[in-house]
Amino acid sequence: MGYVVDVDENNFEVAVINNCQDKLVLIDFYATWCGPCKLLSPLLENLLKEYDFIVAKIDIDRHPELAKQFAVEGVPDVRIAYQGKISPGFVGMLPEADIRALLEQYNLQSDLILKLKEVHQAIEAKNATKVKQLFDELFVKYPDNPQLIFEVSTFLLRLNRLDEAEKMLKTISSEHTEYYTKAQLMQNLIYFKKIIANPGETDLDKLFFKAAELTLKEDYEEALKIFLQIVEENRKYREDGAKKAMLSIFSLLGKNNPLTQQYQKELMIVLY
Repeated sequence: MGYVVDVDENNFEVAVINNCQDKLVLIDFYATWCGPCKLLSPLLENLLKEYDFIVAKIDIDRHPELAKQFAVEGVPDVRIAYQGKISPGFVGMLPEADIRALLEQYNLQSDLILKLKEVHQAIEAKNATKVKQLFDELFVKYPDNPQLIFEVSTFLLRLNRLDEAEKMLKTISSEHTEYYTKAQLMQNLIYFKKIIANPGETDLDKLFFKAAELTLKEDYEEALKIFLQIVEENRKYREDGAKKAMLSIFSLLGKNNPLTQQYQKELMIVLY
């Protein structure tokens, strides 16, 4: 995959101009005192694990002549060197998804995404040995990647290995906004799957089981009605389990969903 190189006036020709003839080079003008630069740098370094490009870093305070040559006014300022030409890239911090899109404009493909496609093919072929082999290889290379963790958790969920899936999902931190949200939603689904796995015998157990089934079938309104009924009948049931189930459904639906808004009000009335 790619790599980082520190660039100055002496090696600019070799590190940037020569390399960009057949490889994408992102020229990262930065400063050590710049907050956004400190955020961008590790993001680019993480992407280098997946994409084959070069990050050429230029400290504008140590090499002001290069900054002046390229009319750099603010940092981070990223220029794109490709096929012997240098063109504007972006100024300031960009979301990871936007930088990925930029790389893909130059026909670069993520090694992780390509390998995950192989995983999906192995899953469709029901080749569990191949799936495990691919996941093991990917974890060596991308041990903390939230997308990979989510994919493995999804596979474990399909195998009904709920505790293992839940444990992995909890390792996705809130800084990875997209996959953290997905992980929270999947943990909610695991919660309902665990209810299905342990239906119980009492009348309330049967109602709780039915509501969980309806949730997994995405019949949220009927599920909410039953969970609300249980809250009204017995707050102590499963340590306020029906209320927790309703909150999980609200999370699945989102706060702006009409069902969320309706049943939040009804739940408040019952509780208070």
